[in-house]
Amino acid sequence: MAKPEVRLTAVGIAFAIGIAVLVIRAAQVQLVRGSHYAALADSQRTETVVLPARRGVLYDRNGVPLATTQESFHVGLAPNELRNPAAAARLIGSQLGLSEPEVQRALRRRWAYFDGPFSSAQVHPLRRLRGVHLSPVFTRFYPDPDFARSVLGRPPAAGRPAGGIERVFDSLLAGTPGRAVVIRDGRGRVYESPSRLSAFPVGGHDIQLTLDMSIQEIVENALAEAVDRFGADGGDVVVLAPESGEVLAVASRRSDGSAPASAFTTVFEPGSTAKIFAAAALLVHDRVVATDTVYGEGGRWELPHRTLVDDHELDVAWITLDQAIRFSSNIAMVKFASRLRPVEQFGMLRDMGFGSPTGIEYPAESRGILRRPRKWSGTTAAALAIGYEIAVTPLQLALAYAAIANDGILLRPTLVREIRRADGSVTYSHRPEPVRRVVTPEIARRLRAMLRSATARGGTGASAALSTYEVAGKTGTARVAGPGGYVPGSHIAVFASLFPADDPQLVMIVKLENPRGTYATLTAAPLTRAVLEQVLAAQTAALDRSRLARGIPPLPIPVVPVDAGTVPFVVAWPDTSARPVRGPRLVPDITGLNLREAVRRLHKAGLNSRVEVVGDIVVRSRPVAGDSVEPGGMVTLFCARAGSL
Repeated sequence: MAKPEVRLTAVGIAFAIGIAVLVIRAAQVQLVRGSHYAALADSQRTETVVLPARRGVLYDRNGVPLATTQESFHVGLAPNELRNPAAAARLIGSQLGLSEPEVQRALRRRWAYFDGPFSSAQVHPLRRLRGVHLSPVFTRFYPDPDFARSVLGRPPAAGRPAGGIERVFDSLLAGTPGRAVVIRDGRGRVYESPSRLSAFPVGGHDIQLTLDMSIQEIVENALAEAVDRFGADGGDVVVLAPESGEVLAVASRRSDGSAPASAFTTVFEPGSTAKIFAAAALLVHDRVVATDTVYGEGGRWELPHRTLVDDHELDVAWITLDQAIRFSSNIAMVKFASRLRPVEQFGMLRDMGFGSPTGIEYPAESRGILRRPRKWSGTTAAALAIGYEIAVTPLQLALAYAAIANDGILLRPTLVREIRRADGSVTYSHRPEPVRRVVTPEIARRLRAMLRSATARGGTGASAALSTYEVAGKTGTARVAGPGGYVPGSHIAVFASLFPADDPQLVMIVKLENPRGTYATLTAAPLTRAVLEQVLAAQTAALDRSRLARGIPPLPIPVVPVDAGTVPFVVAWPDTSARPVRGPRLVPDITGLNLREAVRRLHKAGLNSRVEVVGDIVVRSRPVAGDSVEPGGMVTLFCARAGSL
């Protein structure tokens, strides 16, 4: 048996070794791997979350919101944290629209979740309740879900790509998300930690479109009614401002009620609406004078490969170029166009923008079809003179007519008028962007006179004439091509118009597919007249009433120093726009106004808006009228139903 001194020594050594092991282990934990365990502890009690950014607002040209972002909430409930479960259950049920049994079942669980989403007004009384946890989420909201849907598109969603303006400008509209660190308890519930916000979210850019809400509504309703009334397979309408290239309205409609973006993506043969471009080429190359005539062949002309027929009877045997346009004579136009060399005929159509994309801010725009002269057949020259063997989109046709209205200058079209950051500062403001000069101002005026005669008494477009102002325009009725040739009995009716005739402020293309009545003079032209009458009655700001009343010509357009037929290029346009006003904005008095007018006034003041309580009439705002707000600041609107006041 060992001596006591030996046993004590052994115990002491063992104890010393144990202490040394503990010290070494503690040093390893605290000094060597301390950062690792600290990070592990933080990960168990904290979490970094992404704070979504407000998606930018889409406005029409007058500041009416077309697509906004609303803040909504998901609601989490921890029943064991409620101080007065009975009272809390009643309040939660009434605010969230839940039945009493549903709330009672939630109270029997350790954690309940109500997806909603619920509005700010619904969850506001719940913020003071302990045990109620709110999770904010941004929801895209369209005041009128069907308004210009194909143009606006929809933002990206799971499994579904974005479309329209929402897709093209997604990177600008989306904004920059923020980051924050939140605290989690032992049960995994999340609590906000405001002191640990690492990056604030930055809202997306707001975009003001060129669309005019009043004209767009008129066009959409008129087109839908026309498709039903004429039994058409579908149709398209494009309205734009010829002096700026801004698209004021664009609508597409199918007989099944769908509304694809066919005004940008679907091509068709324009028929007689293309005759004016053959006339332009003849005038540009001095191949015709006012007194030149061709024989009308009695309305029927047999050619080696086809027979030309004039659908409109003429009182004269010999036809001038002006009469060929007015009465839409196929025979006369083919005879006149035979004076052009293929390169001259092709060059005019190319310069008018056919066969290439317009460059508008829309995905998957069609370039149309325009074959080069080396690929022409023996009938191509004659076919092009009357609008066949060429395919265009309604937008391309509208731009070509806009060049005639704009004294011969072809402009790049646009759907975007202005882009602003979340703070209200302007990053982009549209200026008219000329592409090329197609014809001289003198020839453009001559072409407008031809189009004006087509809508006069006896012209093919007389059914589009108004009793108050002159309309210039051209009808077109073209057969529909199919896989095996032209489809029997199928036609497209088109009417291209300039309004008013002498000083055009609007260019409109109306296209109907397979309408009853076939001819454009019976279908597309009356639809044009109906739209113009409603636009005049709507008092839209897109029309300059002083110019309508006094006949004041538009401001002179800077001369584009290029000749017709040159390679396309873009010329900078002088910036005469006023600089945006800097500094704080005063909240205007909007109490008592309807919601749309209130939003418009706030937009003009450089402020954003959101609706806290939905209704027709604004009863108060936060901040109140007269308060100073930074540019782009948010004004919350509280509304009420008109009948409840």
